[in-house]
Amino acid sequence: MLYKCNQDLPVEIRSLSQECQDVYRAAFNSAIHWYGEAPKAHKVAMSAVRMQSAMHRSLAV
Repeated sequence: MLYKCNQDLPVEIRSLSQECQDVYRAAFNSAIHWYGEAPKAHKVAMSAVRMQSAMHRSLAV
């Protein structure tokens, strides 16, 4: 299942910032094509969100 817009994302993901939602959606949609299973795609997408957040924190210092 692909997410076409951020409103389609799970509730717990929609509580994140808009930028994090965009990163999650892009990473999930890419990973679902690659792995074909939603649990793995979710893990990949959450990892992408964590990496994005860490990059922003390091650039803000």
